[in-house]
Amino acid sequence: MKLSTDLKQAQGICLLAMILPCSAVVAAGAATTHYPSMAPIAQYLPASQADEVALARSAAPAAISKDAEILVLGPKGYETAVAGKSHFVCMVERAWAKNFDDADFWNPKVRAPHCFNPAARSVLSTYLKRTEWVLAGVSPKDMATRTQAAIRSHEMPPPDVGAMAYMMSKDGYLGDDVHGAWHPHLMFYLPRTDVGAWGANLKDSPIFGDDSWPEPVTVFFIPVEHWSDGTRAEAVAH
Repeated sequence: MKLSTDLKQAQGICLLAMILPCSAVVAAGAATTHYPSMAPIAQYLPASQADEVALARSAAPAAISKDAEILVLGPKGYETAVAGKSHFVCMVERAWAKNFDDADFWNPKVRAPHCFNPAARSVLSTYLKRTEWVLAGVSPKDMATRTQAAIRSHEMPPPDVGAMAYMMSKDGYLGDDVHGAWHPHLMFYLPRTDVGAWGANLKDSPIFGDDSWPEPVTVFFIPVEHWSDGTRAEAVAH
């Protein structure tokens, strides 16, 4: 699909990670990438556990991912495929990590490798809860209602101090508008924060920020020069 210059610039801010809520910005292209309902679960599962482990590890440089715990999606949810020797957790998110009204929410092609540091387990637990709801047949509308209830009851607290994740795989697929992995980057999770406090989203700033998630979190994205395998990535601009 060919994109206009303006839309590409918008995506430079929006398509930093698979869960950015950008449906309003890319509405012009959403109709061709819309998935109205969940596909059969088999379409979301990996071709093999080994493939999923390898893709999960590719989220971060080997020095980080080689000793990490690896989670793999199965018919009943994520399971530990590799116990790991460090406190990092690597896994591959599916499209239901996106905003509930995102056109790609049910896209079975989406694969987004992440490696979470120990402080980001609070963020990971939120995604695992969503996965539980998805496999139980809960609709996106009801997931949104449950999310708000969990926030009010403090079952979904803000992220812990120091929470971050690596997203440096060149082999992911973040959505039909990205057609690939976008750009290697680091993600920093904070409680609700003014993105301007980091100078995010300003012209020539190296930092992107998003504070419109349904959960109580603001995420800052910092592109890096190399993919996890050490090869150089193309420059990214606002």
